[in-house]
Amino acid sequence: MLVLSRKKGESIWIGDDIEIIISEVKGDQVKIGIRAPKHIDIVRGELRHAISQSNTEAVIKNLDILKNKLK
Repeated sequence: MLVLSRKKGESIWIGDDIEIIISEVKGDQVKIGIRAPKHIDIVRGELRHAISQSNTEAVIKNLDILKNKLK
């Protein structure tokens, strides 16, 4: 993991296509802007975790249904 210090208005580039801009720092909250190509999905970490957990639960449920049908 790369850890960088940035101030309001400064940015970080990922490759040639993605720019992360620090737009505001207020207490322990940092607001960022992200410029990226439209084909790049940008998802908050907590949402990605929730989706992954929901998908796992759905797979387990479907496996249980399949097991019951095979009995």
